[in-house]
Amino acid sequence: QVQLVESGGGLVQAGGSLRLSCATSGRTFRSYAMGWFRRTPGKEREFVAAISWGGSITDYADSVKGRFTISRGNAKNTVYLQMNSLRPDDTAVYYCAARDGGASRGEGEYGYWGQGTQVTVSS
Repeated sequence: QVQLVESGGGLVQAGGSLRLSCATSGRTFRSYAMGWFRRTPGKEREFVAAISWGGSITDYADSVKGRFTISRGNAKNTVYLQMNSLRPDDTAVYYCAARDGGASRGEGEYGYWGQGTQVTVSS
């Protein structure tokens, strides 16, 4: 059974930091690109960041560039999202996703998804 499990969400004050983790199991995701997306109530899920299977290529949404960092663990089957200088508009459910291919911003290109973790940033 393929699983992506996010953790690390929570409540934080504006300006604070959180580190999200996404653990994968059930198959070898080391050769898969990974992405983070987020959804707020009433809005569509949006791209946040993506990383290639080897970790050498990263991509970020303009809204998080310079504040968020995506990375992979040494075994390449865990992906992290370090979120600094958090703002209230970062409040959302954050999802990790995996795709058999290069890093992409396209939600529809990811075949595997986690259940999401809530991030709430208070002002």
